[in-house]
Amino acid sequence: MPWVYLLLAIAAFGLALKTTSPGLMAVGLLAALGLMIAGVMSLLARRLDNTSRDVSVIIDPVELRRLREQAEARKLAASSQSEPTQR
Repeated sequence: MPWVYLLLAIAAFGLALKTTSPGLMAVGLLAALGLMIAGVMSLLARRLDNTSRDVSVIIDPVELRRLREQAEARKLAASSQSEPTQR
């Protein structure tokens, strides 16, 4: 779709160059500017959408707390096993 905006912008610019009416030239130039901005913004939005993360993989706070508690329990278990017994 962004390429369609850019092709329409080129067509509007061509219309502005070929016309003899100043009013039609102004409309053509404004249309070309608007369509070019829309095309570039559409290209940028598509690129941003392709590089963004999937929101379904974000961990919620409850799951994060549970994972931290598990890691802490494993750390305590590992440290208690590695300590030598004192007599």
